[in-house]
Amino acid sequence: MSASGEISSPKDYISHHLNNLQLDLRSLELVQPGSDSPGFWTINIDSMFFSIVLGLLFLYIFRRVAVKASSGVPGKLQCAVELIIGFVNGTVKDMYQGNSKVIAPLALTVFVWVFLMNAMDLLPIDLLPYIGEHVFGLPALRVVPTADVSITLSMAIGVFILILFYSIKMKGISGFVKELTMQPFNHWAFIPINLILEGVSLLSKPVSLGLRLFGNMYAGELIFILIAGLLPWWSQWLLNVPWAIFHILIITLQAFIFMVLTIVYLAMASEEH
Repeated sequence: MSASGEISSPKDYISHHLNNLQLDLRSLELVQPGSDSPGFWTINIDSMFFSIVLGLLFLYIFRRVAVKASSGVPGKLQCAVELIIGFVNGTVKDMYQGNSKVIAPLALTVFVWVFLMNAMDLLPIDLLPYIGEHVFGLPALRVVPTADVSITLSMAIGVFILILFYSIKMKGISGFVKELTMQPFNHWAFIPINLILEGVSLLSKPVSLGLRLFGNMYAGELIFILIAGLLPWWSQWLLNVPWAIFHILIITLQAFIFMVLTIVYLAMASEEH
C-alpha cells in the first residue's frame, strides 16, 4: 500500500518497495516517491536509521556480555559472542602479520554490523513498511541498509581512509609516493604509467568492496519483492522459504567477505617495502 493511494499492479508494488525514505536537506521535507529527487541534497534516512540502530544493538549486546561474563559455565549468549570473537580473532591472526590494536576490533565490528544489516532482509517484506505507512504515515521505507549503495560505499570509503592511513604510517609519505610511482616498472620514465596503474588499483579497492556487498544484497531483496509482487499471498511461501534458507548463507558470506577484504587490504597497506 502506498501513502498516496492503492497499488494497482505488480510493477507499482515493486517500484514502491524500491523507494527509500528520503529527506531533502534544503527544505527539510520528505521526498515523495515518484517526484523529482533533489539529487545530492537528499539523504536516505531509513538506511541511516536502521544502520545506526543495528550498530547500537551490536554494541549493547557485546557490552552486556562483556560486563556479565563469568569464568563458570557460560550462558548461550556468552557462548555465541565468544565463538564470534574467537572466529574473527583467528581470521585476523591468519591474515594480518603486523601489530595493531585496531584491526581485530575493526574486523569484529565490520563482520557483526554488516551481518545484522544483511539479516534485515529476512524480515517479512511488507512488515515494517506497512507499520511505517499506517502508523507513522511514511511515504516509503526500505529496511535493508546494505541494499543501499550509499551505505555500502560509505563503509568502503571508511576502509579506504584506513588504507591510506596505514600506508603512510608504515612507509612514510615518500615511501607511499614511491609505491605509487615506481611500481611495477622501477624507472623514472614509467612514472606516469605506474601512477595510472597503481592509482586504478588503489581506487578499485573501495569501489569493489562497496559495490560487491550492495549488488548481492540488492539482488536478494529484489527477489523477495518479486516473489511478493508476482505471486498470490497463499503460494508465496513455496519460494520464500527456500530462498530465505539459502539467503541465510548469502548474508553471512557477504559479511565474512567484507571483513576478510578489509583485513587483506589493511595487511597490504601495512607491509613495509
